[in-house]
Amino acid sequence: MDVLLQILFSGVAVGMIYAVIAFGYQLTFATSGTLNFGQGEALAVGALIGLTLAAHLGYWPMLPLVLLAGALYGIGVERLAVRPALKIKSEGWIMATIALGIIMKNVAENVWGKDDVKFPSPVPEMPLQLAGANVMPMELVVVAGALALMAAVELFNRRSIYGKAVVATAADRDAAGLMGIHTGHVITFSYALSCATAAFAGVLVAPLTLTGASMGASLGLKAFAVAIIGGLTSGLGVIAGGLILGLAETLTGFYVSTGYKDVPGLVLLLVVLAVKPAGLFGKTAIKKV
Repeated sequence: MDVLLQILFSGVAVGMIYAVIAFGYQLTFATSGTLNFGQGEALAVGALIGLTLAAHLGYWPMLPLVLLAGALYGIGVERLAVRPALKIKSEGWIMATIALGIIMKNVAENVWGKDDVKFPSPVPEMPLQLAGANVMPMELVVVAGALALMAAVELFNRRSIYGKAVVATAADRDAAGLMGIHTGHVITFSYALSCATAAFAGVLVAPLTLTGASMGASLGLKAFAVAIIGGLTSGLGVIAGGLILGLAETLTGFYVSTGYKDVPGLVLLLVVLAVKPAGLFGKTAIKKV
């Protein structure tokens, strides 16, 4: 029982990190039908900027600056990689976002070095005893931070005028434009918010892992799998997808082998793509002809 609780706590913490990054994918897909395939690099850059700032300001005061840096990064991605492709109705944004991600990784390696380093934890590193299981305090911070960020974005979309413009653009971009909403600005905003969430995820997960320029590659790819499993059109879906993948990895790593921990999630991804391509909670788009 204690072992199962241990696995549950660890799986939920890992899954919520995936969910936050996947939430970023969902934000840009909803408003523009595009994705930032450099989302993992946004996470790594956020973690590295956070590492630098935390040395001078401390962990908690540096969080707003990391969110700002992530937002600026997202604006750059939208302006340089996505907007030009959307103007000519091209799929070039796919390679353009990948290229920008590679460029940012190279820049990060030259600025911060290629070696992974330890990110100081803002909370005690001694595990807590919860119902007989050992839980790292940072894992609780990860879960609380991820839920708080997604709840804040949801509240913003429901209660603010600009948030309602985002929802309207996501529902029907052409109709939103006819209603006077500047959909171009909304798409830029969604990219800023998407990369800000990735940067935030970076400083959340960094104290539990090592920090480096390559830390985002695997996380970004797994978060993309989470978005596909849960459904790119569903906020609830990315949370469920994250928990499914996080728990599947933890269970496999404990009962089978850590060398196979990625297999169940990827098998599930293949099954979902074959049986329900819109995702477990996603809605299939209906095109009128």
